[in-house]
Amino acid sequence: MMTRNAVNPWDWSLKLGYNQAELIETPAWQLICAGQTAVDATGNPQHAGNMRGQIALALDNLEAVLKAADMTLANVVRLGVFCTDVDDAMRHFDVMGQRFGPHRVAPPMTLLGVTRLALPELLFEIEATAMACPPL
Repeated sequence: MMTRNAVNPWDWSLKLGYNQAELIETPAWQLICAGQTAVDATGNPQHAGNMRGQIALALDNLEAVLKAADMTLANVVRLGVFCTDVDDAMRHFDVMGQRFGPHRVAPPMTLLGVTRLALPELLFEIEATAMACPPL
């Protein structure tokens, strides 16, 4: 069984939906996910100019990767978020809460503003580390 213990010397990050750190106790499998973006199954960018749509599709794609490894967002223990407009991304960060909230997890996260992503149409990218206990 995996035990997650939030480490928050301050509570301000909880209002933004993430813990400062988490102590994970267990022998576990670790899944390192590549950055997921708003692309379709053939790698074509979707939702041009629409940050909210891109966040939602990037999360859909992350969930697909997790599912392929028999995991869910509940298994995510670390997030790295990259966006071309931090203010626009923050306006739509409720999408992150809507997706992670039901799983009752708030993984430690870093949000970085970047000049551009791999494809010029992309506005948002999310990478994750997930952990799960191997089956007995």
